[in-house]
Amino acid sequence: MGITKRQKEIYDFVCSFLERNGYAPTIGEICAQFGLSSVATVHKHLTNLERRGWIRRRSNLSRSIEPIPHGTRTGAIELPLLGYVAAGAPIEALEQEGTFAVPESFVRRPNCFVLRVRGDSMIDDGILDGDYIIVEERATADNGETVVALVRGEATVKKFHAEPNGKVRLVPAHPTMPPIEARADEVMIRGIVVAVLRKYL
Repeated sequence: MGITKRQKEIYDFVCSFLERNGYAPTIGEICAQFGLSSVATVHKHLTNLERRGWIRRRSNLSRSIEPIPHGTRTGAIELPLLGYVAAGAPIEALEQEGTFAVPESFVRRPNCFVLRVRGDSMIDDGILDGDYIIVEERATADNGETVVALVRGEATVKKFHAEPNGKVRLVPAHPTMPPIEARADEVMIRGIVVAVLRKYL
């Protein structure tokens, strides 16, 4: 499982603080850096970073956060995080808002990016609201592939079907939701979904 944008920001801050001062920041210093009032929130982020192999900590010791260098972590790479994509009606076009670390084994080619799913129209394919999807950037798709597409400039994730009449059907994996139908020139394929990541914490 990858880490969130905020967790990556905290990791980067710990690294830069350690390099600048020769020791790690305290929980309070991390709170101050990010304008957080809750110590528990920082503890949660640090626990997630530790579980995913980004840091080590020694119990009950102040300034005990030890970043694990990128090259020694087990198969984690960072991909562009392009915000939300709709599993429902299309939403806003894709814009990069940060990076997201994912297991290297999930990425077949370097031209991939990550999106967070909003909606449940792909629930029967195991893509749930709040999931992260890894998308391999491609401009074309075969019938039946799950794609991220821009429909009249708005992003959605659906199954792709090209019709003989020159139209495109983007089909949800949900028994009560209708497909999106559009002319081929109104649909721009951005990529194919190659993996789904679910955050439990």
